Amino acid sequence: MTVIKVIELIATSDRSIDHAVRNAVAEASKTIKNIDSVNISNIKAHVTDAGISFGINCKVSFRVNE
Repeated sequence: MTVIKVIELIATSDRSIDHAVRNAVAEASKTIKNIDSVNISNIKAHVTDAGISFGINCKVSFRVNE
């Protein structure tokens, strides 16, 4: 039987939403193996004088080894 675990993360980027997702996966993959998917539940853009920064809330799913 395959078991899937889900964790929720918040990630940011000064470049793009895509980069924020990649940051979330890169950080999670430092300690988690077998990542299968990322479900983005919220996207936020913060506007400042320096530009726009992006934030996401996401759920990362991964297979648990038996």
